[in-house]
Amino acid sequence: MALNWCFPGIRLAWNSLLNTIGGDMVSEGFTGYDASHIQVLEGLDAFRKRPGMCIGSTSERGLRQMVFEVADLAVNELLAGHATSVDITLTSDGGVCVTNDGLGLPIDEAEGAGGPGLEALLTHMRPWSALHRRHEVPLSFCGVGPVVVNALSRRMTAEVRREGVRWVQEYERGEAVIPLSEAGPATGSGTTIAFWPDADIFGTAECSFEGLAERFRELAFLNQGLDVSLTDRRRPGESRSARFRFPGGVRDFVVHLDGDRVTPTLMDTVAVEREDPRMAGVMEVAFRWCGSREERVRSFANSRPTDEGTHTAGFRDGVAAAVTAYAREHGLLTASDPDLGADRIGQGLTAVVSVKLDRPEFQGSTSGVLGNSEVRDCVGQAVPQYLGGWLKKHPEQAAAVINQVVQDARRD
Repeated sequence: MALNWCFPGIRLAWNSLLNTIGGDMVSEGFTGYDASHIQVLEGLDAFRKRPGMCIGSTSERGLRQMVFEVADLAVNELLAGHATSVDITLTSDGGVCVTNDGLGLPIDEAEGAGGPGLEALLTHMRPWSALHRRHEVPLSFCGVGPVVVNALSRRMTAEVRREGVRWVQEYERGEAVIPLSEAGPATGSGTTIAFWPDADIFGTAECSFEGLAERFRELAFLNQGLDVSLTDRRRPGESRSARFRFPGGVRDFVVHLDGDRVTPTLMDTVAVEREDPRMAGVMEVAFRWCGSREERVRSFANSRPTDEGTHTAGFRDGVAAAVTAYAREHGLLTASDPDLGADRIGQGLTAVVSVKLDRPEFQGSTSGVLGNSEVRDCVGQAVPQYLGGWLKKHPEQAAAVINQVVQDARRD
């Protein structure tokens, strides 16, 4: 089987060009290329020759992505309502263990795979989508999933607890070394996948507990039903753990972002949650101001961090419209003052702007900008409806916020 890398239809590795990634694409010795420069990489061997193509790097960042590739299945099974928790453990022997209490991965024969579904999932390339639907969480780097983890691990074990039976299978560097077999009765249901990264690929790199915690914490803020536990047992006597579950969702995220501010908040948190068929998705927005000059705005599309985009543009448009309307109605802006633009409302603002779309469109060199044009209008119309009503109900807090915004605008 020839590997399609991370993009359908691309089957060839250009050795002389790929070897220059990270340096100059054209060197003094480069005189062109012909068919001799092209190598067809077969099966999972391609992952081992070019691991960075599907996990980003062979450093700590790549190890962290290995955890995410395996956790992707467990987390999305939980969000689909088939599990209640996900547990991730960094073990003392250098391994990583991911467990959930879901339905258990399929162990019957997979059509066209010539073996059980579990083995097909962990050893065969198959169509995956890197752009998850709105109700799913994207943890996979480019949609390859646990098969790349298996290929880049010296050892992987899988345990499935399903219909009262415990099933186990073991793999080495992407290949099954024992067939799927029964291992006695099971208590409950679920799946446990453990893997040990191959030192021939990753050397002495170690996975960062803090890096994993940051991403799982972020996902738990953005997905209220998520419940993830992370435990580090790599060093005797230094075990540590954290649980990520935030029923308040993006409201809790705003409080977290303001955790180190020393200035007081000027208002309660305003939250907007709405489904809009025009953008085929939902928006979840929370924000507040504090007595600081610093702006802290985080944005996401389908739980994926974004640099900017139509969702943040709509948010700023909506906030500026609501603040300007209230300020004019209550005489906080004079007739000679211009309307407050979207670039004038950021002083002391902390916000989380999250949209979950059926068909997200990403732009920019790193695909970090949301491009769905309809999202700007949808968010830009919803935010002033919520914020305008809140300002009218809380005149004292409204005056404190708007005076700060107006004074900052006049200062410039």
